[in-house]
Amino acid sequence: MKTRITELFGIKYPIIQAGMVWCSGWKLASAVSNAGGLGLIGAGSMYPDVLEEHIVKCKEATQNPFGVNLPLLYSHIEEHIEIVLKHKIKIVFTSAGSPSKYTPLFKQNNIIVVHVVSNEKFTLKAEEAGVDAVVAEGFEAGGHNGIEETTTMVLIPLIRNITKLPLIAAGGIATGRAMLAAFSLGAEGVQIGSRFAISEESSAHINFKNKVLETKSGDTILTLKKITPVRLIKNKFYSYISDAENRGASVEELKAILGKGRAKKGIFEGDLEDGELEIGQVSALIKEIKPAKKIIEEIIQEFNSAQKEICKLE
Repeated sequence: MKTRITELFGIKYPIIQAGMVWCSGWKLASAVSNAGGLGLIGAGSMYPDVLEEHIVKCKEATQNPFGVNLPLLYSHIEEHIEIVLKHKIKIVFTSAGSPSKYTPLFKQNNIIVVHVVSNEKFTLKAEEAGVDAVVAEGFEAGGHNGIEETTTMVLIPLIRNITKLPLIAAGGIATGRAMLAAFSLGAEGVQIGSRFAISEESSAHINFKNKVLETKSGDTILTLKKITPVRLIKNKFYSYISDAENRGASVEELKAILGKGRAKKGIFEGDLEDGELEIGQVSALIKEIKPAKKIIEEIIQEFNSAQKEICKLE
């Protein structure tokens, strides 16, 4: 399968594993890359020394291309960039911040840069900054999200209409049929988070993985819009936040309730009550924990079958 995305990264399939906090270590990234996709190490939940350890281990585990996801507003971003340059990482996905500050540095070091966007404005800024591609992420996605709440079905054609950059679709994609739908809207690759978040190689706690398997339609919600929108599973922590928002809590009070380490508590440590359980709407479709290789095989098989079905339409 050849698209501008497979050619840009040198991969077999146009499937990118999202760089998710507390899920995306070297085991998952290398497994996805070995299976023909592009694995990403999620630096957003790693101290600099931990990121370096994961990069070294990923290089040992795969000979195929892999990348690092860098949230630009992370407190250790400067140190993370130093490590990326030191280890000659070839692919970087940036998010949560302006790409204009660091993209020139990455390009000077021959690094492929992809930026995650949620609207047209950010797309044009990313293009102006000189990125090589963009990920357009609809509000179905898990974790931190765009405040506009634009769905993937609407966002992808909006972004396709304003840029000629290679376009990767994200948000609500976990199957081959969804991948085909994204391609029909103008995408040339897909970034998948939720399904890989509960794969065998994901570093998420088994309690979190099992909780995701139990989710049904409506069990996730976009909240914390006064601070930074995040989609998570409804639990006791969400109830605290919801009650506070309903009575008009200030940003400062919401930040105090959120505290530190909520995502780690929920995703990595498996605290299903007081932790932040970040996952996408598409979790309602996920019913098994599988190896990353099997996930990719199933997606490609379903994509090909669905494509043949569509071709039969008159």
